[in-house]
Amino acid sequence: MTRKKAIGWFAAALVIGAGGVGFWRLGDGAKEPPYVTTPAQRGNITQVVSSTGTLQAVVTVQVGSQVSGTIEKLSADFNTKVKAGQVVAQLNQDKFKAAEDQARANLLAARSNVEKAKVGVVDALRTLERNRELRKRDLMAQSDLDAAQTAYDAAVAQLEVNQAQTAQAQAALKQATVDLNNTVIRSPVDGIVISRNVDVGQTVAASLQAPTLFTIANELAKMEVHTNVDEADVGNVRERQEVVFTVDAFPARRFRGRVHQVRNSPVIVQNVVTYVAVVRIDNKELLLKPGMTANVQFLVSQKEDVLAVPNMALRFKPPEEKEEAQELLRREQSRAAPRVGAKRTSRQGVAGVRAARRARVYALRDGKAQPLEVQLGITDGSRTEVLGGDLQEDDQVIIGMSSSAASSTGVANPFQPRQGGFRFR
Repeated sequence: MTRKKAIGWFAAALVIGAGGVGFWRLGDGAKEPPYVTTPAQRGNITQVVSSTGTLQAVVTVQVGSQVSGTIEKLSADFNTKVKAGQVVAQLNQDKFKAAEDQARANLLAARSNVEKAKVGVVDALRTLERNRELRKRDLMAQSDLDAAQTAYDAAVAQLEVNQAQTAQAQAALKQATVDLNNTVIRSPVDGIVISRNVDVGQTVAASLQAPTLFTIANELAKMEVHTNVDEADVGNVRERQEVVFTVDAFPARRFRGRVHQVRNSPVIVQNVVTYVAVVRIDNKELLLKPGMTANVQFLVSQKEDVLAVPNMALRFKPPEEKEEAQELLRREQSRAAPRVGAKRTSRQGVAGVRAARRARVYALRDGKAQPLEVQLGITDGSRTEVLGGDLQEDDQVIIGMSSSAASSTGVANPFQPRQGGFRFR
């Protein structure tokens, strides 16, 4: 019995000892590091200015009608390739042909009146000369000679009137011919039809302005992207600058172009000021189409094999500096006074990181957060180049506090655990 009790006490001691060791190991293993760090590493950084724009043909011509009428024929449709002078549509010509015939008849009548007036002038001149001879012989009263002179002058004036009417009739005939010719709609340029706005039988009215029948792109092998660049970024955009962009139709393909023009006229929408930058691109494969939305990146600067840190490391402050950082942030926000919501604030934050030349980061050394002064270079929005300072390659820079450390110090945890990693709050 004594032997069994001894064995029981020994087994109980083993269980208690194992539990204690397990509890100690579990507690030690569950201890979470106070900081979240990442190594400072070398790599490539490309600084860009991002924007969106719309693809357009370099030259787009709207073809309209100068006369009103009914569409009788259509010789072009969507995607039809046309040459300059090629007929693309025709209006009904019956009314215009009748107007031309009437104008021609009026011209003939006017010319006949001119001939008649010429005969009247000759007759009046003959009468005047005969009366002058009779007056010289004192065989006619002076009043009769004056009447003959008046008749001659009236005949000459009538001839001039008829000649003017002939010129008017000729101009009217020319106008009728022009209107008749305008019933045939021709393409003014070589290109491709990208829009057709009429059908056969439709009536077009050109009383106030010329209606648009077709829209013709001069050449789709050369296109433009019209982008709106924010005023905070327009200083980094210049002519001949290289541009990379993507479109939703080909998300895996990167197209290239160059800045052709940065327009000085501002575009102001809800107090947000932007400037139009025109990017010329080569579209020999005809993959890009007018109206597509382009996600554009203007290449400002590019560096290879440089030391860089995450931008989150530039924003990290230890708990003891939290109050000071919050007060500084409030002052900066009051001075910045963003004009629009979160989108504008986000752009200013990126610009602020880009503009700062010196900053302080914290590296984990001997288990403590050590402040290091660094000189900054370019940024790609997520990482920033380190030009100089106390930071060394592979230093563990602090980008935030762990959950347990944040809870114990009363500091809001900037990281929210989720499936697949962390989300910056």
